[in-house]
Amino acid sequence: MNTDQSVETHCSTNKCLVSTPEGNDLKKGVLKRTPFSKFKRVNSNFKSPLQVNESAKVSPAEEVAELERRREQLDTEIAQLEAEGCRVEELEHHIDMLHEYNDIKDIGQSLLGRIAAVRGTTTRDLYSHFGLELDD
Repeated sequence: MNTDQSVETHCSTNKCLVSTPEGNDLKKGVLKRTPFSKFKRVNSNFKSPLQVNESAKVSPAEEVAELERRREQLDTEIAQLEAEGCRVEELEHHIDMLHEYNDIKDIGQSLLGRIAAVRGTTTRDLYSHFGLELDD
């Protein structure tokens, strides 16, 4: 290997760091760190996984029309639920009750975790000890 193109390597027990010269740095003798990556181009431009094709774009008028159709569909569903006897206040009550249930469940899970830590066991073992199902 030519001394101008040497590669500096530092190895520890688990990792190897490699410095390689790039471009004009060969002449200057300056080494830059090359990040380790399984991908070929580490410093390439970001490309979003969510690509929108030009043909997939819709005009504002089409978007408004679609939103109006969606609104009519939701209004129909709301009218149907109201006809079946559902009320907004009832829904809000159910949501409040679910929040309370989740808060109580979180506290219970925290207590089971602390008991398991004190006893040196797992929370899974405590479920059977307290007569609980794993999906509780």
